[in-house]
Amino acid sequence: MRLRFLPLIAALLCAGHVAFAPVALASPSKSVAVEIPRAGGVLRAQLYKPDGDGPFPTVIALHGCAGLTGNAAPVRPRYADWAEQLLKTGHAVLLPDSYGSRELGPQCRAKTRRMTTRRERLADISTARHWLAEQSWVARQRIGLIGWDTGASALLWAVRPQSALARGEPEFRSAVAFYPDCRSSARLGWSARVPTLVLIGGDDDITSASACRAMVDGAQGRSALTRLVVYPGAYHDFDRAEIKLHLTSVADPEAAEPGHLGFDAAARADAERRVAHWLGR
Repeated sequence: MRLRFLPLIAALLCAGHVAFAPVALASPSKSVAVEIPRAGGVLRAQLYKPDGDGPFPTVIALHGCAGLTGNAAPVRPRYADWAEQLLKTGHAVLLPDSYGSRELGPQCRAKTRRMTTRRERLADISTARHWLAEQSWVARQRIGLIGWDTGASALLWAVRPQSALARGEPEFRSAVAFYPDCRSSARLGWSARVPTLVLIGGDDDITSASACRAMVDGAQGRSALTRLVVYPGAYHDFDRAEIKLHLTSVADPEAAEPGHLGFDAAARADAERRVAHWLGR
């Protein structure tokens, strides 16, 4: 497979060893741009990687409906913040830019959506996982998923038994979904083939905690380990430290469907603990 990297990536491709390497971090960490061949074009992504040769457990992180980039930054603060948290636990983090790779802007409003979670974003997950499995610094049996909003909804499709990987391909180790839209999955009898953690605010009025409850409860007995955590009083984007609670404007193309967004410090702190435990299984 032909790979095109920006100059800094050359330093990242080192031969792997059997044990996980110690982690040494600079603060703040810088991402490196990578380009991964995909059907019909290139999947652009940002890579955060611990220093050393690895192999490292690695997480594919899936952005929400506003996209990966913003205000001229290659990674929005929420995703850069979580990448830092995951680096501290020894993980490398790959953030595919599904929208930028297709020259698309935010896809939050139904009238502006030009791609779907069940096709293009599912394909991007597969492309990213296949590329990671070829890298010497990646622990192939410890590739996980984490996603937010529409990225979390794509994650729910990616872990279904119907989306099983080809024979010989390494399976995802685990997955974490932040406030996905569970309504379609609940109606279609969702289940997971890998351990999946769903985190959502109890007062989320953009996606639905009750729909996620119905989805997870309906999967009992025919699913891999699945857990739902509902944070009482928390809203959509409860883990986004840079925003105060507010009602979204219908004129804002980077806001989700009408509803409340807002940071909840207690929910974020608990989520950090749970994510570290779940992805470290």
